[in-house]
Amino acid sequence: MSDAKVLLEVNNLIKHYPVRRGLFGRVSGQVHAVDGVTFSVAPGETLGLVGESGCGKSTTGKAVLKLVEPTGGSINWRGTRIDGLSAAEMRPFRRELQAVFQDPYSSLNPRKSIAAIIALPLRVHGIAGEREKVSEMMELVGLPARLADSYPGQLSGGQRQRVAIARALIMRPEIVICDEPTSALDVSVQSQILNLLQRLRRELGLTYIFISHNLAVVEHIATRVAVMYLGRIVEEAETATLFAAPRHPYTRALLASVLTPDPALGIPDTGLGIAFPNPLDPPPGCRFHPRCGEALPRCSTQAPRRRAVERSTVECHLYEESAP
Repeated sequence: MSDAKVLLEVNNLIKHYPVRRGLFGRVSGQVHAVDGVTFSVAPGETLGLVGESGCGKSTTGKAVLKLVEPTGGSINWRGTRIDGLSAAEMRPFRRELQAVFQDPYSSLNPRKSIAAIIALPLRVHGIAGEREKVSEMMELVGLPARLADSYPGQLSGGQRQRVAIARALIMRPEIVICDEPTSALDVSVQSQILNLLQRLRRELGLTYIFISHNLAVVEHIATRVAVMYLGRIVEEAETATLFAAPRHPYTRALLASVLTPDPALGIPDTGLGIAFPNPLDPPPGCRFHPRCGEALPRCSTQAPRRRAVERSTVECHLYEESAP
């Protein structure tokens, strides 16, 4: 991908959280939430970030949004580095980067009307025409005009999520980071919200970073998928390529874990075991090797490099030229 086509570029992003214990809150370790994540997003794409809970997906999204300060690495917006900017310096970029969060109730102020919630970004940035823009956006996301004076507690979960989407889009951003935007909704409502996001992407020319642990949802909405494990991206490919021919053993295990509607097949055995990796003490070498059924001797001591394998990029020793 050439630089001219890159909207957002993240290089070696790191986010460690100090762990404090004892009466005086002394630092006794660090949680390696994100540990060297690199990716780029082109205009019009939907990049899906997938992985188990705790793998660093949401922290990556928050770091890109500057909701948490990265420990290291760089974040570039159209070639301008934004990770070191102050809140005041970030203000122009806030209009271009917006977010839709998981729980549509906790992310909305219960004391504000729907119209006031959607209009808040306009007020913050001092943009006129609030009433007209709010009415237009409510219609665009499928919210009846009669709900403008209602409050979040009076709406269904699906309607609340439409409010959150309307608030994110009122500034006409270029990138929207969707952090599990459908996981708190009923299955039928999930489908409606996903179709709405797809339609808005086409009509408004949006670019998404879509964070989810639901592989079926990601397959439906993403154009490209990055698989995360313990703070790192272990595989990245176009959606059709990744689902048809997964390369990394962890990606294959994730796809094998998807439940089938046939009860006779029972619960799938992914081969990952019941032990979950500890982000306070990541294993040496390849971080996946303690759970990997295809691990090589070098996997326990030597970290693999990310390399191109046909139409994918994979961080795995199995694809090195010298691998047995």
